[in-house]
Parts: sequence; C-alpha cells; structure tokens
Amino acid sequence: MHARSVVAGVLDIGTGEVWSRRLPPATEAVLGWVGSLPGPVAVAYEAGPTGFGLARALPGGRVRCVVVAPSKLERPAGDRVKTDRRDAERLARLLHIGELPAVRVPTELEEAARDLVRAREDARADLMRARHRLSKLLLRYGLVFEDAAWTQAHGRWLTSVAAGLTQPGLRMAMDEAHGTVLAVQARRDRLDAAIAELAATPTWAPVVGRLGCLRGIGVLTSFGLAVEIGDWHRFTGATVSAWLGLVPSEQSSGDRRSQGSITKTGNSHARRLLVEAAWHHRKPYRPNQQLRARQAGQPATVRERADRGNRRLHQRWCRLDARGKRSTISVVAVARELAGWCWSLAVLEV
Repeated sequence: MHARSVVAGVLDIGTGEVWSRRLPPATEAVLGWVGSLPGPVAVAYEAGPTGFGLARALPGGRVRCVVVAPSKLERPAGDRVKTDRRDAERLARLLHIGELPAVRVPTELEEAARDLVRAREDARADLMRARHRLSKLLLRYGLVFEDAAWTQAHGRWLTSVAAGLTQPGLRMAMDEAHGTVLAVQARRDRLDAAIAELAATPTWAPVVGRLGCLRGIGVLTSFGLAVEIGDWHRFTGATVSAWLGLVPSEQSSGDRRSQGSITKTGNSHARRLLVEAAWHHRKPYRPNQQLRARQAGQPATVRERADRGNRRLHQRWCRLDARGKRSTISVVAVARELAGWCWSLAVLEV
C-alpha cells in the first residue's frame, strides 16, 4: 500500500490460482473490490505511513484483516527481485499458512492520543536543537553562562547579552535563535498541558495513576507508556520487555551461546521513556512529596506493589554498581525490570 497506489495479490485456496490487480488508493475503492470477492475473505497488508484506516473500515464479520509488522517478515537470501506484485502475492501465501507476524490495530482514540504524545516528542527534540544552536552561537563569541542553563536567571542573562551586542548581523542572529527557543518552548508547554488534561479523563486516568506510583514516572511518562503500549493484557512480565526491545540479542547455534546488545525492536518511544525513568532509581529510595502526591488516592494494593518495585529497582542498581557495570549498561537492565513492574501495576486487579 502506497499513498497513490495499491497492489493486491489474490490467492484462491480452492483452485490455487494466484493473480494480482492494481487498485486506486482510496479506501472506498479497496472496500468495494474486497466486497466483490467470493467469501470468506482474509486480507493482509504491511503497516506503514497509510495508517490503520483500512483495517478499521473492513467489515470484521466477513473479512479478517491482519496488519503485518514489516520488520518481522523474512525474505529469502537469494531473492533479488522485489516488486509490489511479488510482495503482495507473497503476503497472500503467508497469510494462508498463518505465518504473518501481526501488529495490534489501535482504536481511533488510542491513535489520536499517541499522535499527541509523539507531537510532544517532536517538540522536545526541536527545543533541544534550538537551544544547542543558540548556545553554540554565543560560544563562538566567548559568551558562556556560568550557572545552570535554561533557568530564569539564564533567560535574563540572554536578554542582557542581546542588548549589549553591537554588530547588527550578530544581534539579528541572536534574536532569531532566542525567539525560536521561546516559541518551541511555548509549543512544548501547550502540549504538556493538553497531555495532562487528557490523562485525567476516565479512559486513561486509572493506568496513568497506577504507573505514577513508581519513581521516575510522572504524568507525561505514564501517559506516554499507556498510549504506546495500549492493551497491557496481551503481554506478560517477560514478553513486555521483549516487545520493547530491552532484551539481549542472541545468535546461538549448537553448544555455542552468544548474546549481544539489546534488540531495540518494537516501540522506541516507550523504550526511551523507560530508560529515562530508570535513572531515577539509582539514588536511595526516599519518597519525595511529588511521589507521595501521585500515590495518594491509589488502592493499598497498588501502593504496596509500587513500593516493592521501587525498593527492588534500587537494589538492582546497587548490585550492578557493585559488579562494576557501566551505568549505561545498568540503566538498560533496570529499565527492563521496570517494564515488568509497570505491566504488573497496569494489569493488577483490585
């Protein structure tokens, strides 16, 4: 499926005939063509930029739809010809024998919330780049702020520096770079407010509140995990880490077992959130005011399990530090275990 064309490969399991057809990209045209096929019908297409609109529009009672994870599809090493027609026919054969790795189709509500979270991710990255451009511009002229950057005091210092510049070109560049920082920061703050408002709705509030009982997981992180993972009940404590790409890669054969770095498959947004949250568990566990406020109002069983998780994760850090592990290695190990504790709280029955 592409933005301007769709190629369909058809396998008739009664006769074994395989053929293909090029269709218009409009969903209505694809639905009409699928409806003209003799039932029962099963269809599959690769997940991509076209989204999940077609999967939701297909009549579930008559048509079974599988959205395929492209990264999980195996391709023969000797296959040197790749066309849309061959890919479509291969998908049809794999669908018939049940060898397609499917992805979960999110609801429209989940997908909209996910787009909001990823818009905030884009704003965060844009803000970091804008700040770097401004700071490196000043560094070239020997202008360095000695204290903590991007505070109110730093903002006043930037204003005073801009007022003292004498070169018109440098003053204009400084104003543009500083204005970009302020504009992107305002955009990020608006998105933060929208996420906080949406996280408080009945759809998301239960899981957001439970995840917030763990250290390092505030509203933004818990809401991001909730919308990226979606249905927590499709995992176990072990499989959620594998889905997030936090387990070691492995290439073993015979008596030889070789493990490498983490696989980094699955959802990169949720993986980054967990790794950032794992850093908070390095310090000794002393519940601060913010953590106690997030835990207030949660059931006793949720608070008790979160407390056990917070203590265990800090102990995990201590054991890894005692073994001399690099902090970058330790934080991934703690993030892998943190994913299991998040799953435990999300599916906990109270």
